[in-house]
Amino acid sequence: MTDLRTYLLMAGLTGLFLAIGHALGGQNGMMMALLLAAGMNFWAYWFSDEAVLSMHNAFEVGPQQAPELHGIVQELARRGGMPMPRVFLIDDDSPNAFATGRDPEHAAVAATTGILRILNREELAGVMAHEMAHVRHRDILIATITATLAGAITSIAHFSQLFSGRSSNDEEGRGGLWQILMLVLAPVAAMLIQMAVSRSREYEADAGGAQLCGNPLWLASALGKLEMGSRRIPLQSAEANPASAHMFIVSPLSGSMLAGLFSTHPPMEERIARLQRQAYR
Repeated sequence: MTDLRTYLLMAGLTGLFLAIGHALGGQNGMMMALLLAAGMNFWAYWFSDEAVLSMHNAFEVGPQQAPELHGIVQELARRGGMPMPRVFLIDDDSPNAFATGRDPEHAAVAATTGILRILNREELAGVMAHEMAHVRHRDILIATITATLAGAITSIAHFSQLFSGRSSNDEEGRGGLWQILMLVLAPVAAMLIQMAVSRSREYEADAGGAQLCGNPLWLASALGKLEMGSRRIPLQSAEANPASAHMFIVSPLSGSMLAGLFSTHPPMEERIARLQRQAYR
């Protein structure tokens, strides 16, 4: 059911993208939007993992550079019968982690140096199991394509005047009003769809990660620490690239009431409560 809901939401995002193209440029605009969406999805499928890792200045590490982190990921991969993903570190005090890649055979997991300082081994295992669950569920590809389309919708709304072919004054007035509405409403609609996709996937990754590491309370304890730590120290690379914020295990952005309202992450209290219920079932 979650998979069906996710793909329906992604279809809605694609439909919104095409509707904007049609509204701003008729059939030609819709065809341009379709070609742009196809091109961006192709790029996202093959190259987005390296782009995201580079965006956050992540560097690959082996067992010599990060023995505990690498060993935990290796053990989780063995336990889950999964290919060993590449392991990356981000030199930042903000505690967080994410996964990327197009499939389990081409996956990478990344953690900040900050997360290594505040979590014990069991909690770190819970976090990395959450990321490995994203890999197993192929959420990382869905998240990347969703982010790509959402970013494209925002961009096409900002440059909507390029797709306007109106001629008469009356039509130009209506076209200008429509462009203003697109500028305001299209990015909001894309953000809401992106948020719905991400939130549904986070709950599934929490449950799958808890099962993979063997103790839901390890992840529950880690989430509580990460929530406080990320609020105190936002991740600077995510602040500069907010379109990637939904990929992290907790929101890496500085908090505000509006940011909380439109957060791509579920409420932390609910995530922890679900894990606690899972532990005592």
